[in-house]
Amino acid sequence: MVAVSLAGAATACSSSSSSDGSSDGGGSYAIWDPYPQFNDDSEWVKLLKSCGTSAGVTVERTGYDTTDLTNKALLAAQQDNSPDVLIIDNPVISTLAEAGALTTTEETKLDTSAMEPNLLGAGQSGGKTYGVPIGANTLALYYNKDVLTAAGVDVASVKDWPSLTAALAKVKGAGKKGITFSAIGTEEGSFQFLPWFWGSGAQLTALDSSQAVSALTLWTDWLKQGYAPNSVINNTQTTSWQEFASGDYAFSENGTWQLGNAEKLGFEYGIIPIPASGGGTAPAPTGGEFVSIPVQSDTGRYATSQKLVSCLTSPDNLLTTDTTLSYIAPVAAVQDKQVAADAKLKVWVEAVKAAKGRTGDNLGTKYPKISEPLWTATQAALSGSKSPKDALSAAQTTAASATK
Repeated sequence: MVAVSLAGAATACSSSSSSDGSSDGGGSYAIWDPYPQFNDDSEWVKLLKSCGTSAGVTVERTGYDTTDLTNKALLAAQQDNSPDVLIIDNPVISTLAEAGALTTTEETKLDTSAMEPNLLGAGQSGGKTYGVPIGANTLALYYNKDVLTAAGVDVASVKDWPSLTAALAKVKGAGKKGITFSAIGTEEGSFQFLPWFWGSGAQLTALDSSQAVSALTLWTDWLKQGYAPNSVINNTQTTSWQEFASGDYAFSENGTWQLGNAEKLGFEYGIIPIPASGGGTAPAPTGGEFVSIPVQSDTGRYATSQKLVSCLTSPDNLLTTDTTLSYIAPVAAVQDKQVAADAKLKVWVEAVKAAKGRTGDNLGTKYPKISEPLWTATQAALSGSKSPKDALSAAQTTAASATK
């Protein structure tokens, strides 16, 4: 999504209150979201306003860049000036929960029973749930049909790592380029490596396992063989996509958010799930946001905030919202409707069903302390400064020390 800078900080607006300090309905309710690209005329903002009308209040909405939103949410919590509803990137949930900034769904009576458990898990910490997923995106492999055909590759044969590598060898032999991805030294690099890491059977609590080494060896071998370009070391997901859009590459690891751009490609494309080492779909990390209710000193506001969240995450509204955001819905029945409306989404629904939250497995706020050593190891191995085994051994030492 395109981020724009916004001047000034929004503040939570007070509703009218009764003499005992509890809200008596009406007034203004503040919603902060990470979608600054949507203006007041957008379908998204119209939905927010409509949910406010249904709840009998006026919605005051502010959109922030994702990183800016996290910082402002933490600051607002410290100042007891949080918005009534916060829509936040799922890995941040555990950070805000640990800071005491979010209510639990049990406290505010939010119904999460229809949500897919693997997607709900990204918003859970310490056995408690801190919001409702609004949708999810994840990763898969886009492919160029012309390049594969010219190389004599049947994409249906790509079912595991050996068959994918064999396909890349054929593509290179035919004079084309194999696969592009993002391995930049940021969270984007970890995000793109995780399907291969988890697809090997590795766990984030043991970065130096033999399975983890096999995943990083896969990537380094692709570079050594010329199946992937050296540019992946600095590639963001955007620059990686631009390489694929050139028409020279057979495969690109990228996300649901590129579907709009995929329709503008000058060649026929397809999508397959990222294969696990021995076959099947690898667990890819989930992206996407949660709709949460921040802690308020005036707890009487929670009832109306609950109505707003329930409205935003109702099945009918989820279909509209997730179509707008290029997300897969967190509810199976809505996923079925998405596939019925667009058959291309079937592979994404399958990928999301196999996906997992980065802060899952009860890692919570430990995840960032593990992710950075992981992307550092990936960079070291791909640049050739360390072997995959040595790079991951150093990463595990760093992560274990940081998460004690």
